[in-house]
Amino acid sequence: MCGIVGGVAERSITNILIEGLKRLEYRGYDSAGLALVDHGQILRERRVGKVANLEQAVNESAIIGSIGIAHTRWATHGKPTENNAHPHISGRVAVVHNGIIENYQELKDDLEALGYNFTSQTDTEVVAHLVHEALKSTPDLLKAVEQVVPQLKGAYALGIIDTNHPDELIAVREGSPLVIGVGIGENFISSDQLALLPVTNRFIYLEEGDIARLTRETIDVYVNGQKVARPVKELDATISNATKGEFKHYMLKEIYEQPEAIQQTISQALNGNALRPDFLKDAEIDFSNIKQVQIIACGTSYHAGMIGKYWFEQLADLPCHVEIASEYRYRSPVIVGDTLYVCISQSGETADTLAALRDTKKRAAAKNLNITTMTICNVATSSMVRETDYHLLTLAGPEIGVASTKAFTTQLAALMLLILKIGQIKQNIDENQIAEITADMWHTPKVILDTLQNDTEILRLSELFVEKQHCLFLGRGTEFPIALEGALKLKEISYIHAEGYAAGELKHGPLALVDNDMPVVILAPNDEMLDKLKSNMEEVQARGGELFVFADEDSGIKNKDRQHVVHVPNVSSWLAPIVYSVPVQLLSYHVAVLRGTDVDQPRNLAKSVTVE
Repeated sequence: MCGIVGGVAERSITNILIEGLKRLEYRGYDSAGLALVDHGQILRERRVGKVANLEQAVNESAIIGSIGIAHTRWATHGKPTENNAHPHISGRVAVVHNGIIENYQELKDDLEALGYNFTSQTDTEVVAHLVHEALKSTPDLLKAVEQVVPQLKGAYALGIIDTNHPDELIAVREGSPLVIGVGIGENFISSDQLALLPVTNRFIYLEEGDIARLTRETIDVYVNGQKVARPVKELDATISNATKGEFKHYMLKEIYEQPEAIQQTISQALNGNALRPDFLKDAEIDFSNIKQVQIIACGTSYHAGMIGKYWFEQLADLPCHVEIASEYRYRSPVIVGDTLYVCISQSGETADTLAALRDTKKRAAAKNLNITTMTICNVATSSMVRETDYHLLTLAGPEIGVASTKAFTTQLAALMLLILKIGQIKQNIDENQIAEITADMWHTPKVILDTLQNDTEILRLSELFVEKQHCLFLGRGTEFPIALEGALKLKEISYIHAEGYAAGELKHGPLALVDNDMPVVILAPNDEMLDKLKSNMEEVQARGGELFVFADEDSGIKNKDRQHVVHVPNVSSWLAPIVYSVPVQLLSYHVAVLRGTDVDQPRNLAKSVTVE
């Protein structure tokens, strides 16, 4: 979702801005633009579509500058058009913006009354005009921005330049992520550090309410007009290893990276077949006091949380509730003391989940309730990591494809590690069972590698989906959330309408959809629900449905007319959801490729959802 890159340097930064935008393409966008200050004027280029279109325009116009801002836009207010693309200009001021200005219409009415003309349908343009208006009463760009920010309601990150301040870049963070890249004789801003790794690996992570002034040699950060110190952190440069390599798409690469990603994630917690003594040691006192768990997440992370609920209750004997963050934050939930609130997010910046976390903390503080907060996340420097009591990282590495794969399976691995730790502390899981599950966790990467050997067979089956318009995914127990996840993946990247259901719910409605043209995907591990699942399969076949079954090799389920079976290696029932994620990911990927869709950047979607 919307990307920002900006910088101030002694050299021309045109190519740096373009390269930064390319590195942010994974976030999802529909237009791109940049603005540079050169010899007292703003030079701007904007284009609908890919960054490559903008790059061509910039090369043709040969614009250069040592200070500038750039942006990839994911449309919220106004259609994807060149006029709506960022940066937006008001006289001598140019602005890029991530997020939403909720009171923009009110501000727009006031500005129009002052004589300002609007050339776009966006909420962002009001910011440019407000800064321009504020500069009439102060020659100081920073002070002008400080006057404007209190007028804005919503969540936003801003990059602002002004021709009268050709060596000064202003950055604002309020509810939307923004980092500063620290260079030598040059400094940069971006919504994602990944964009700046070609020029620096030293970063300042702005906090809520920060306003920063960058020049070539200085970085000053202010809160409520007072200068504050923000630490500079050095990032491991290996995080920049985010290329497709030999793979056609990032998504396929990331599917194949799952064995290593899971290995990395569990290695931080396990020593042999036991939990390491130092794993989450600082949280042990708080964990010993929790009486229930509340998981808050969105999208794929919500599906991970659903599986976590099964595990928390069945393994650790702890009540667990799971809610979609966009609903939870608005329904005035009752905050209960001695609860562990777990936020799950790939980016750690998901707007609804972050807002739900903040609201929960405020409500708990107002009632003087003791709660514990925790993040399961793939980004060590994210807002959620900084704002929760504890965190557990999914060491998946950069995930570029919009449709989450390795982030999801590492979330499941991290959830299991957390549950084992809490169960051990509360003595609800005995050491023998912990040893058994940890041994299975070490074995899981190998099982996934073996499952990936089915890729060619899954590709063959995917050809039968190309002309379909609808699909059902069915699972029972912990495979029900995987059915939801499989349906989500197929929807996201192939644009086939798909639904996931608990197989036992067939008779309560979905069976009406089954006919000769309806593919039904079945997830069939060899667990205590297998016989009941086989009965559900019979119900589908009796109505003419065509079955595509991912079944345990010992399940006894075999190929027959209108029943296509891909056998999955035997795996512990506890960890089956991790393994069974892989074939549904591959199925969705191959169907999407065959249908000719943009696999890594599907239409209308964004990787990091940082606006509501």
